[in-house]
Amino acid sequence: MTKRQDGRLTTQARPLKVTRAFTKYAPGSVLIEYGDTKVLCTAMIENSVPRFLKDQGRGWLTAEYSMLPGSSAERIRRDINKGSLSGRSSEIQRLIGRSLRMALDFDKLGERTIYIDADVIQADGGTRTASVTGGMIALADAVQYLLDRNEISENPIKEWVAAISVGVENGMPITDLCYLEDSNADLDMNVIMTESGKIIELQGTAEKEPFEKAVLDELLEMAKNSIQQIISHVKKD
Repeated sequence: MTKRQDGRLTTQARPLKVTRAFTKYAPGSVLIEYGDTKVLCTAMIENSVPRFLKDQGRGWLTAEYSMLPGSSAERIRRDINKGSLSGRSSEIQRLIGRSLRMALDFDKLGERTIYIDADVIQADGGTRTASVTGGMIALADAVQYLLDRNEISENPIKEWVAAISVGVENGMPITDLCYLEDSNADLDMNVIMTESGKIIELQGTAEKEPFEKAVLDELLEMAKNSIQQIISHVKKD
């Protein structure tokens, strides 16, 4: 197999490291590292739901995403200092929320809300995919917290969810793009899937030339294999 600039094989993801219980107070707290991309994901629980869900006996999940000022080579201004959430942050946190809601049976969660916060400490490509996967781990730990305290009687997680990027650089399909690869890619795509391989969301763009469906099929198979490996890995931790 052809090797990439950092020595990885085309189908090889970056080293994945997960540190659970990373902070003291959150029921779910995970530092997830996809190579040099590092994201702190926390899950907090409130015993209330948004107004549109009041008195229905169902729960909710929502997410927030932020890149911290020192997470890239140039200082990133905090959204609060700009007076509004950036379009990119807004789009990514909606993606995280949509993806993780697919994992839950809200009837079993009861009238409570789980808040997922994803804060990028260091960015080297794939911050949104790391945020989805890290958010899933934090969510699972928060659910276990509720089960251990008999606050819920059944596990509301239907199926684990994870995410990975795939793309094409110099005509070569590759998995888990770092920033250098992403910035030079002919095609890049973020894939969010369930553990069983069902697709939740695809975000893909041809940067230079249109691509054939066969390329998409190959990339999806690469993503599926990586996501199943990721979920298998993090569930053992």
